[in-house]
Amino acid sequence: MGIESILEVKVKEAVAQLFEVALPQVEFQPTRKDFEGDVTVVVFPMLRYVKGNPAKIGEEIGQFLTANVPAVTGFNVIKGFLNLVIGDAFYLDFFNSIKTTTTYGHVAEKADDAVMVEYSSPNTNKPLHLGHVRNNLLGYSVSEILKAAGKKVYKTQIINDRGIHICKSMLAWKRFGNGETPESTGLKGDKLVGNYYVAFDKAYKDEIAQLVAKGTDSKKAEKEAPILLEAQEMLQKWEAGDEETVALWKTMNGWVYEGFAETYKDMGVDFDTLYYESDTYLLGKDVVAQGLEKGVFFKKEDGSVWIDLTEDGLDEKIVLRSDGTAVYMTQDIGTAIQRVKDYPDVGGMVYTVGNEQDYHFKVLFLILQKLGYSWSNNLHHLSYGMVDLPSGKMKSREGTVVDADDLMQEMSQTAADISAELGKLEDYDEDQKEELYQMIGLGALKYYILKVDPKKRILFNPEESVDFQGNTGPFIQYTYARIQSILRKAEETGVLKDDNVEVEALHAKEKELLKQLQLYPETIQLAAENYSPALIANYTYDLVKEFNSFYQQVSILGEADENRKIFRVQLSKKVGEVIASAFRLLGIGVPERM
Repeated sequence: MGIESILEVKVKEAVAQLFEVALPQVEFQPTRKDFEGDVTVVVFPMLRYVKGNPAKIGEEIGQFLTANVPAVTGFNVIKGFLNLVIGDAFYLDFFNSIKTTTTYGHVAEKADDAVMVEYSSPNTNKPLHLGHVRNNLLGYSVSEILKAAGKKVYKTQIINDRGIHICKSMLAWKRFGNGETPESTGLKGDKLVGNYYVAFDKAYKDEIAQLVAKGTDSKKAEKEAPILLEAQEMLQKWEAGDEETVALWKTMNGWVYEGFAETYKDMGVDFDTLYYESDTYLLGKDVVAQGLEKGVFFKKEDGSVWIDLTEDGLDEKIVLRSDGTAVYMTQDIGTAIQRVKDYPDVGGMVYTVGNEQDYHFKVLFLILQKLGYSWSNNLHHLSYGMVDLPSGKMKSREGTVVDADDLMQEMSQTAADISAELGKLEDYDEDQKEELYQMIGLGALKYYILKVDPKKRILFNPEESVDFQGNTGPFIQYTYARIQSILRKAEETGVLKDDNVEVEALHAKEKELLKQLQLYPETIQLAAENYSPALIANYTYDLVKEFNSFYQQVSILGEADENRKIFRVQLSKKVGEVIASAFRLLGIGVPERM
């Protein structure tokens, strides 16, 4: 149990005994560097329940804690701040209890209720791009964090494999493709299909220009361009089950799935289950019919079906068109219900979708609640901001999108260029270098994106992300590699042992490092509660800064006292393990040498 958990119980006990008041919560913060102490109890919030002078209240609680909590060896009160000194023995006992625990910080027991996390969910008319990168990294990392916090997790995606967008690529391939395939061109399937989406857009614009030149109004020309009308006809044929159209649809989507699989593998993300829009687009219509009977929905004169959410601060929302066809909302309602049928232990869902869909998910969750599904109270929209590059926003229709594969390749190349400048890899062969560049480059990309709160927009700077100094992935990876170097030398000299050793008093830097290690389990829980990998990323950076300060100010392998030397090696090893563990939650690898 962490020191704050122990203190919370005892502070509440102190307030109950001394002031006959039940304190609902206790606020802690790290003690400021200019005061003696390790943990500070903030007294001011207690004044709502305890009347009196904050310094005097702090004094009385401090006396109670030193008398009743063995770990508290002293205290001082500065205005309304009670600074507690925690004895070295407490931190040494803590360290000995975790040093050989390989899953430190993780909750082993899994909850009965599972959480389904949806992420990626691409369209099948183009490759994955920069926006998908943030989506995938967030969804994958949140899944891993929820698992570490004790949740059972299913990772899923819904693939948008139908609709006018894929028909545009199909039609362009029929017109301009001359039968080419990924094999005949050497292109990944998603890139080949994406090229035809761009080709459609070019042909469409040319046709609009021709119609306008002949005197057609531009708005009318946009609707009546022959290639668009043909794409719409193709969509109708697909929906009617036309054999030739469906066969081409299956072939081109198959190319895309192979391309996506390669990108996901390179990105280091995976899925437990897949849903396809072609299977789910008719779901939800029965639910709407049932909701009409219950009075959840209402029908307008034209036959369309709506829900009125004005009393909930939203507006009216259509759930079925007048011709009986579904809208996206209908489909999302049906898909959510279907997922719980498929996986009956699912008690909640997380949707990783950009913040432009905030309103959509407010409506979706509210509708599911009004329909009476108990799990609808455990739905979360993991909303995230856009990622920009210094060169500006990209548009996929025009073929100027930042391709995910190209970005990952560029990151590896940037890592290679910077490593070459630093000249650290003379004894590596080419394969080892390539593997390391990929680990550094991808780690830099992932860390740069995940260290930012999901809600914030990001300006992604590739060069800045691969800096070996500051709050970056490579800086943390380099520290991990430094620790592995210490451990290799320690093993050669027989200092790397698991035995408990007696250390009389902790150096201030050892104590600070132990305090940081103790925060890891609660950081995982907080990150899970807030669906925020940023909390894990920034915790890891703080741990690494603390280790580097320790490394610079104390001798590890050069320490004369044998017990203290063993202890410092053990402490370094545990820090390395926690760095690797935290980076696994972010989907980032750590190198043994660098």
